[in-house]
Amino acid sequence: MRLSLTRYLFLLNTVLLAAAVAVVGVLWFIHHQRVVQEDGAERAMTMAQSVAAMPAVQEGLAAEDPAEPLAPMAEAMREASDFEYIVVADDQGIRHSHPVESAIGEPTQTDPSPVLAGELWTGEERGPAGLTLRARAPVSGEDGEIIGYVSVGILTSDIDGVIAEALPVILGTLATALLLGGVGAYVISRRIRSRTHGLEPQEITELLDSREALLYAISEGVVAVDHAGRIVLANAAARELLGLGEADIGRRPEQTELPAEAHRLLAGAGPASDELIAVGDRVLVCSRRPVRLRDAEGGAVITLRDQTVLTQLTGELDGARTVTRGLRAQRHEFANRIHTVAGMLELGAVERAREYLNELSAATIRANAEVSERIGDVTLGALILAKSVQASEQGTSFEVSPMSQLGEVEGRLRDDLLLIVGNLMDNALEATGDGHWVELMVRRHGVIMQDAGDDDGGELIEVRVTDSGPGVAPEEIEQIFAAGYSTKGLPGSDRRGLGLALVRQACRRWGGAVEVETEERTVFTAHIPVVDEPGSARFGGSAGAEGSAAPEEVRR
Repeated sequence: MRLSLTRYLFLLNTVLLAAAVAVVGVLWFIHHQRVVQEDGAERAMTMAQSVAAMPAVQEGLAAEDPAEPLAPMAEAMREASDFEYIVVADDQGIRHSHPVESAIGEPTQTDPSPVLAGELWTGEERGPAGLTLRARAPVSGEDGEIIGYVSVGILTSDIDGVIAEALPVILGTLATALLLGGVGAYVISRRIRSRTHGLEPQEITELLDSREALLYAISEGVVAVDHAGRIVLANAAARELLGLGEADIGRRPEQTELPAEAHRLLAGAGPASDELIAVGDRVLVCSRRPVRLRDAEGGAVITLRDQTVLTQLTGELDGARTVTRGLRAQRHEFANRIHTVAGMLELGAVERAREYLNELSAATIRANAEVSERIGDVTLGALILAKSVQASEQGTSFEVSPMSQLGEVEGRLRDDLLLIVGNLMDNALEATGDGHWVELMVRRHGVIMQDAGDDDGGELIEVRVTDSGPGVAPEEIEQIFAAGYSTKGLPGSDRRGLGLALVRQACRRWGGAVEVETEERTVFTAHIPVVDEPGSARFGGSAGAEGSAAPEEVRR
């Protein structure tokens, strides 16, 4: 039969308690026995020394017949005490007093030489009365010579009786301790059962294993904080998303290297739903749910989802939609132009139709050539052309700066450059409208950094988007790059407030920075160092830095 946890703990505690009580009882009994024996020996020795010092005893031993004065005196003292016998003997070992009259005048059965040598002696010996605890003290004459000794004895059976009288007290005390200990063991076992909700160890192990498997199997990050705000649990996904280490478990959020946005979310008091925070180069969607345990504050559980990939895919989809809208607008525009040409032909104005077509072809070639000449990257050029069509649709004048100069860009740098240009353009077009203008400059050039230790520099790509919109309020400049923050205040878009946050992350990923100036016009400027891998910039900090240093000199 398999014992439950509570029964096992109760029996274990009871057995251990019983063993401890038994050991204490044995030690207590041995100590009590020793104390009683030492007390008996001390009383016997005190009596022997007192009798030996009596002048009457000294005079009696010097008398012609010592037994006549000594026997009645010793017997009277014995009867007045609880000693078994008081014997007075001379220096030859002849008894002159004894409870048994026939033993008077007989030599003792034990060797008296130690006491006759002047020593005090105690010990157990067997005599006519049985096994006794004896004490002997020498008797000295007037000249100081030993003329005899006094022997006082107590039956060991009497001592055992005194010891036995204490057994009920000892056993009663031990039994009470055992009973109280048993009750305590029962209370503890029930308390443990209540704390474990009636679960057995195997069930607790299975529950913990299931919890670990569940937490570490889900792709979402899960972080648990206790009522004191300490991080008590973080699954593998959460540690990867937040960059938490093993040392961060048990700390408060502000004691970690997480950004302030994450501190606010983890240490918050109320619930939160689908809040956006930026951690490193990731955009996370976070929800916070407070937990109550047995009607008390129990902390909170925070779930994290990586929105970065989804946001990038959404951005690519938005770009495709922009191209589609541009193609649709061009289709209508070309349809109108074809109708115009058809009308000219119907009217017989063939030469005028030819001139009109040549003008359209030249304008189209000129516009495309302007972009392709300044922007050598085909993908980026296509994006810029699509944005120009979008600007034309909303009545905004769009121009690529004559200072723009960029060749082919490859790999991850191209992806981030598309993200930066696309989001800065979207931001500018949203801030402007009919009658406003937007200018884009994309340029790759060499720089010497202010914090460089020598003349060695590098190359960076500068993206500058200028618009004539209403600008950014000074109090919002520090907030517009935060994930989820938007100056539009328009609902209905999951990406609202992510564009500039993604731009800042992309710049930081390469060791660069993005900044905004707003006076008569709004200027967003992004610097992206040209390096082989993200985070390997030789100047301007790392991907995690707040920003790169400003270029001191541009090599044109």
